[in-house]
Amino acid sequence: MDKFKDLIQYFLESPRPIKRLITLSFDGIAIPFCIAMSLMIDLGNEFAWRQQDFLVALFTLGGSILVFVRLGFYRAILRYIGITTVSVILLGVSASTLIYFVTYWSVHSSFSFSQALFYWCFLTLVVGGSRLGFKGYMERVHNSAAVVAIYGAGAAGRQLASALRYGDDYQPVIFFDDDSSLYHSEIEGLKVLSPLEIEEAIYKYKITHVLLAMPSTSHARRSEVLSHLEPFPIKVKTIAGMEDIISGKVSIGELKDIDVEDLLGRDAVCPDKELMAKNITDKVVMVTGAGGSIGSELCRQIILLGPKTLILYELSEYGLYAIEKELKALLKDSDIKLELVPLLGSIQHRNRLTRAMTSFKVQTVYHAAAYKHVPIVEHNIIEGVRNNVFGTWYTAEAAVEAGVEKFVLISTDKAVRPTNVMGATKRLAELVLQAMNLREGKTLFTMVRFGNVLGSSGSVVPLFREQIRSGGPVTVTHQDIIRYFMTIPEAAQLVIQAGAMGQGGDVFVLDMGEPVKIAALAEKMIHLMGRTIKSKRHPDGDIEIQFTGLRPGEKLYEELLIGENVEGTEHARIMRANEEMLAWDDMNNVLNILDELCVNMDCDGVVQMLLKTPTGYNPQHEVCDLLWKTDAARELSENNIVKFKTIS
Repeated sequence: MDKFKDLIQYFLESPRPIKRLITLSFDGIAIPFCIAMSLMIDLGNEFAWRQQDFLVALFTLGGSILVFVRLGFYRAILRYIGITTVSVILLGVSASTLIYFVTYWSVHSSFSFSQALFYWCFLTLVVGGSRLGFKGYMERVHNSAAVVAIYGAGAAGRQLASALRYGDDYQPVIFFDDDSSLYHSEIEGLKVLSPLEIEEAIYKYKITHVLLAMPSTSHARRSEVLSHLEPFPIKVKTIAGMEDIISGKVSIGELKDIDVEDLLGRDAVCPDKELMAKNITDKVVMVTGAGGSIGSELCRQIILLGPKTLILYELSEYGLYAIEKELKALLKDSDIKLELVPLLGSIQHRNRLTRAMTSFKVQTVYHAAAYKHVPIVEHNIIEGVRNNVFGTWYTAEAAVEAGVEKFVLISTDKAVRPTNVMGATKRLAELVLQAMNLREGKTLFTMVRFGNVLGSSGSVVPLFREQIRSGGPVTVTHQDIIRYFMTIPEAAQLVIQAGAMGQGGDVFVLDMGEPVKIAALAEKMIHLMGRTIKSKRHPDGDIEIQFTGLRPGEKLYEELLIGENVEGTEHARIMRANEEMLAWDDMNNVLNILDELCVNMDCDGVVQMLLKTPTGYNPQHEVCDLLWKTDAARELSENNIVKFKTIS
């Protein structure tokens, strides 16, 4: 047995020409052997190997090898042969039988059809059976592929099964499908079962993975399937969307982890083309924070709508480089002609903003630049206010001076009854723009408020995935914390459409769907990545979920509306909120005081000022700015006390 394994290993490690020579030599021995066996069985006791039979065997051997070479017998990789290769083998064996028939009849002037039948059977068994036997041996002994079931027996599922057979990673054994007419039939050699038989099939076939071959199915339906699969100890992966497969970006055999969009079950609404184009097509558009998660997606959506010029305004050098490089490639692939202008700069530099907007004659601004990470802003209060409040104000004033037509602020659900400085600064930024809109001017200001976006910087989803892959633990701040989620592309499209509907001073709120419990999301991700949850009840589980406690300024529940005064719009997922505003004189007074407080690095004074304005700010802890907590900074601030003015 060991010698046999050594021979197999020698064959596997040999160069391709040697492997072909060995296979050809095997066939060279098999053909005369099968001729002899067919003669022995057909003639019985009368059989005697004559000189003419040597001649028949020689001609049959030569003709058959030529046919086999022409049919590609020796190009096929034995361990990966499939249905197509088997059909070619049968064709070659049949051709060899015909050659044998003609040669024997030419030499002996007679022929027995039973000889041809015996020869065909023996040659099929030896030539075809040896190859299939080798494939089976390799799968049993050398194959470490995961045993998988494919959910979806349609065209994509069939192509996936075929593709997987030629790889070493996955061994498909069964199909699951919702179509009852397919149950217990066979497709691509695999039986089709009902989804109700999943549990039985997992243990019967020792399935470790379920692969979703449902590229055109809605997120809602995929969510139902995943909910059904979640309790079982298997990993779930999926193929790419049909659009990417058709475009050639990915192949049918490329698998990826489950998208969290599938877990949430939310399907995007088709965008209104007229609203999408209104503020962009043939216009000069600027995006601040162009290298960020939302800013970069806005840029991707904008260039597809045909602006005359797109200005990328970004503080991060690498962020600007990355988005410019990506957009140039997208423009080339899509054959779109427009001017792309990458500008490095801070939104706190008002003169640069004004010069940029004036020089390029900007017509629409999407203001996505902001500090958004709650704990970081909580620890750096002055910079949070400078960037989020004054940066927004300076950008807006620059837009007014440059005669910009439409200014759209990307806001957040954390601006509603904020418990953190970041949320308070975003609400104050909304109030600044609403107050500016009350002044006489050409520029219309619009705010769009929404929750968390999947895949953004700081999103829990990639963090959870990485923690699960590394063996855990998965960290969740609180067992009851919930959040709203939306995909970045959908958020960007809705921002563009909401901005187009704005009449000035509007606060639009996006419908974020149902809130998601973060702990439940973590559990689903652990299960669908094939792991089990480790807990007191299940100490042998794989991944532990640890609750770390709420971070400074973090809320259990996020809200999108301050009050109940909200109305619908022409878009199903965009609402208009009617909320308290300040007159410009009052707002200007607030900004002047706030500016002086920031100059003096007075964090406590800044917090008090945020409390005095109608932001709804309700801090849950003392000031935890890292610099303010040092004695030297506090003493310096106390020497420059600012007296608060009354706000009417």
